[in-house]
Amino acid sequence: ATMRMALTGNNEMVGTLYYMSPEQLQAQANGREIDARSDIFSFGIVLYEMLTGKRPFAGSSPATVIAAIMERPAPSIAEIAPPALDRLLQRCLAKDPDERWQTARDLRAELQWIAKASPETATAPTEVTRRRLLPWAIAATLAFIAAASWWRPTRPAELKPLVRLELDLGPDGSRSSEKGANAILSPDGARLVYVSRGKLFIRKLDQSKSTELLGTEGAASPFFSPDGQWVGFFAMNKLKKLFVEGGSPIILCEAPFNRGGSWGEDGAIIAALSVTGLVRIPSTGGAPTPIAELAVGEVWHAWPQILPSGKAVLFSSLTAGGRNIEVLSLKDRKRKTLVRGGSFGRYLSTGNGVGHLVYVNNSTLLAVAFDPEAVNVRGTPVPVLEMVANNQQSDVAPLIDISQSGMLLYKSGTGTSGGLVNVQWLDSEGNTWPLLAKPGQYRYPRLSPAGQRLALDVMGESTRDVFVYEGQRDTMMRLTFDGGGVLPMSPVWSPDGRYVVFRGKGGLFWTRSDGGGKPQPLTQSKNAQFPYSFAPGGKRLAWQELSGVTGLVMWTMPLENDATGLRAGTPEVLLQSSFNQRHPMFSPDGRWLAYCSDESGTYQIYVRAFPDRGGKWQISNAGGTFPIWSRNGRELFFRSDDDHIMVVNYQVKDDSLLAGQPRVWSEKRLADVGILGSYDVAPDGKRVVALMPVDTPEGEQSQNHVIFLLNFFDELRRKVPLSGK
Repeated sequence: ATMRMALTGNNEMVGTLYYMSPEQLQAQANGREIDARSDIFSFGIVLYEMLTGKRPFAGSSPATVIAAIMERPAPSIAEIAPPALDRLLQRCLAKDPDERWQTARDLRAELQWIAKASPETATAPTEVTRRRLLPWAIAATLAFIAAASWWRPTRPAELKPLVRLELDLGPDGSRSSEKGANAILSPDGARLVYVSRGKLFIRKLDQSKSTELLGTEGAASPFFSPDGQWVGFFAMNKLKKLFVEGGSPIILCEAPFNRGGSWGEDGAIIAALSVTGLVRIPSTGGAPTPIAELAVGEVWHAWPQILPSGKAVLFSSLTAGGRNIEVLSLKDRKRKTLVRGGSFGRYLSTGNGVGHLVYVNNSTLLAVAFDPEAVNVRGTPVPVLEMVANNQQSDVAPLIDISQSGMLLYKSGTGTSGGLVNVQWLDSEGNTWPLLAKPGQYRYPRLSPAGQRLALDVMGESTRDVFVYEGQRDTMMRLTFDGGGVLPMSPVWSPDGRYVVFRGKGGLFWTRSDGGGKPQPLTQSKNAQFPYSFAPGGKRLAWQELSGVTGLVMWTMPLENDATGLRAGTPEVLLQSSFNQRHPMFSPDGRWLAYCSDESGTYQIYVRAFPDRGGKWQISNAGGTFPIWSRNGRELFFRSDDDHIMVVNYQVKDDSLLAGQPRVWSEKRLADVGILGSYDVAPDGKRVVALMPVDTPEGEQSQNHVIFLLNFFDELRRKVPLSGK
């Protein structure tokens, strides 16, 4: 049992309540220091339990257990044990640390003497009780002697208990991002920088308020300089830096792509700011120099970290087959794979010349011993933290950072939004009612043209498949069977409702919506392709492609639709630029195409004519993604950066689309699923099917809370011991 307390009050000390010492409990209230004598008290509790089969300080609630530890005298075992052992135990369980055994060595010596003493010296009460006690005493004594033999060399007194704190960043606080961790710690762990409302804020952790860093509109993926005096960040398709004490941002170089950066001791920054690989930029600014090109099959490089020696850099590699953690020598440009099936690798200097490599796999943080000189991992990775908010299905970086002082910052969850969501109907008044009975890991809900069926992708432990829910029969029908790692996602209905097109491994696929056939390929590509909408009549499909060479490109292609299925014509580029364009959606009459682009530094909604005549209209004014047209021909919906559904009224005059002021359609927030689809508009335009947060206190907090783990390096040493160089 642990006690949960707010960051602005007393902290939370992780441990098992029944085995805590009085001073360990008091440390939570007044910051009192504890030392190895606290462990001697805990050993006394364990020894008493081994000898008697019960705890010395029991209670019916955490409060009564605490009271017993703090106030109740240590119980005697004189009726069943030799007086010498009873005296030893009483001294272990003294309330005042000064009255206990002062070192484990003294306690071990006393136990050895008792173990060797004759029955006459030990003065056991009776032969019966002595025989009953002897096996327990021998076991306890040998266990402690063995423990004491390694206690000092490998569990030094400076190892501190893990301390957990929580901080509420407010309703606009740090959120999941496709562009990197957006809450970071300074190297000394004294400052927090985070993204809020598209700007950077800084907060000293000994203060209660944050301060906005001016000039950081559109900021993403911040990272500190080694001395903690500067913050690098990406904004408006530029890489910038800013002095933490104030001033104006300084542009370092163009950055059309953003997957993180790392600032080295030599003054150079290594970043993933283009789709061709990693580059090096002087921290004073200048032209980027390529240092790592994409290998065959790679989509991008991301989340670099320069190792302390400055001789190599860790980074994540995204390929069609999964994610790997790579290391690149900066001397000879040779690289090798350290971990397969992991991302966001970070080296932590936790030992004498060696340390740990930590990384994320799904929602678990794992650690393995790592030698930075030999650039090799040692041993087997060990899970050290569960429930780390992350979604590798959509290439989102986990919200996690670790200071050089040993403090871990992370956001809790099993996915980008905590994993589980509810699928519900939502109206503009904020009323909700269930569509699917149970929460699940659902994404991309898409209603059939008649609104009677719902296609969505469903994530399991290691699979992802497309299902169709039929409301009239209350049944879920599976359309794909991922078994081989195809990871189908992003389903789209054909206008006649007969087919569903989805993304799969190797291109786009189609299948019959009634489940009466196997998925068939529509396109073939090594790049990730995502379908989004059909033009009226079903003769054209709009989709986007993610390429390691060209980035995100929007396409359309003609389709043939007959009794045998769908056949694709020659794809045509719809929009390609140095910016990221997503979510192309045809209007009901096919004359317009809505999409989102980050050309302004943050994603906004735009509309172009189709076929494109070169003009465009910006629809959103405070960020937006995932546009969906209402079928009434008068409204365009989209999702705001804070997960509200927005709506804009529009009218068409001649060859122009005239849009009104965006307004909040419903005060209810959708679940935070990052860049993935989270809603669809019903045919009547009066309600939407929405992915909603699971209604639990933890779910409500997960949107805005970040968690600090103090003494995290000590926790790593306990769970993943290092043998030294």
